[in-house]
Amino acid sequence: MTALTAKVAEPAPPPPPDVHAPKRRGVELSLLFGAVSIAVLGHLYVGLTTTGHIPHPASHYAAGLAVAALAAHLAVRLCAPYADPLLLPIAVLLNGLGLVLIQRLDATTPGHVTAGEQLRWSALGVALFVLAVVALRDHRVLQKYAYLAAAAALALMLVPVFFPAVNGAHIWIRFGGLSFQPGEFAKILLAVFFAAYLAANRTALALTGRTLFWRLKLLPGRVLGPILAVWLLSVGVLVLERDLGTSLLFFGLFVIMLFTATGRIGWIAVGLLLAAVGAYAVGTFEPHVNSRVDDWLNPFASIERGDGPGQLAQSLFAFGAGGLLGAGLGHGQSFLIGFAAKSDFILATAGEELGLVGLTAILLLYGLLVSRGFRAGLALRDPFGRLLATGLASILALQVFVIAGGVTGLIPLTGMAMPFLAQGGSSVVTNWIIVALLIRLSDSARRPRPGGPDGPDRSDRSAEEADA
Repeated sequence: MTALTAKVAEPAPPPPPDVHAPKRRGVELSLLFGAVSIAVLGHLYVGLTTTGHIPHPASHYAAGLAVAALAAHLAVRLCAPYADPLLLPIAVLLNGLGLVLIQRLDATTPGHVTAGEQLRWSALGVALFVLAVVALRDHRVLQKYAYLAAAAALALMLVPVFFPAVNGAHIWIRFGGLSFQPGEFAKILLAVFFAAYLAANRTALALTGRTLFWRLKLLPGRVLGPILAVWLLSVGVLVLERDLGTSLLFFGLFVIMLFTATGRIGWIAVGLLLAAVGAYAVGTFEPHVNSRVDDWLNPFASIERGDGPGQLAQSLFAFGAGGLLGAGLGHGQSFLIGFAAKSDFILATAGEELGLVGLTAILLLYGLLVSRGFRAGLALRDPFGRLLATGLASILALQVFVIAGGVTGLIPLTGMAMPFLAQGGSSVVTNWIIVALLIRLSDSARRPRPGGPDGPDRSDRSAEEADA
């Protein structure tokens, strides 16, 4: 009896100490210094190569880029100290390389100088990045506005229908000297809606439905209906606008997030099948798309007719001329591609002047950016955060695949802009917002929990409240 009393009276073991994960803001600052240095050196080199002297506003360019990078770093250091240290430097480096390539193309197109405009859009993107990191302290707040996000996305995509078409597509809003592409912002809003809806219905998605074949289950209409309706409306509007590239992006985003939420690989097979059927139908009956498919099937047809090389042929020539190490910045001929050299085909300039080595480095930067986004999603405990991180990273991955595949002749051209690299104000601003959200998500994923890795987390409680 005495022994039992003594055993009961023993003090409880102390709770495990908090695990302090490294913040690595110093690593981020060092990488930012390297990214800014590469961009500034590229700016100087292009000026020396194309004009024979250092560009006059070089000091202003360097100071502006450094101030923007420092402001973004301070916002992350103060408001998201545990964020992934690679996300911001990669974004700065890609944006800086894009400015260098656009500056290089400006030198051979005197009537279409756009580097200054792209720099201003980049500054706006960094400002919105800082605002998003500072104002959004908890990503779960976005889950409350799922249906508002869906409505806003559909409205943004519908407005350009009432404006004149540009290059065969109704995707631009132009008034005065300003123009922007609302569909760029709609993709973030749809990612928020998909993530919120799928997270709220994850139990029904995983456990209900009738098995059709193999491991594919037909989900109940009351569960799949709302998200399927929003997706069909968004894709229908984009088809009406002839913006098939963004339609493909939204379709891929929908399938990836549905697969992530259900864990059923059959949705990938169904998605690929539907994408193939849809691509065949649109490519056959839509003249604007049909011409792009014809160019893809035979990119040298215009040369055989005696009309000279088209855009895709010029792009393939640029990649071939670049070889392994490239012709050097300022020594290529990719400006012959035409008006799309700074947007759709800017990757051809990188391939020609930086070679296979430089192009591979750029694609690896994109791969690293996407992988860090997926890593943040894997580390998050709340379903909404996991799905949102997966969706945002998938947006970047799909864009890079579709654009790189188009300019290299792997798939038909879609007319989208390479993230950060290509000219396009709406695109660069949207991509900075995506990086800001990934910063916030990675901060939540890496932030230490009281009591160690297995301790309680607010995300667990929020998930339980959502189920209730």
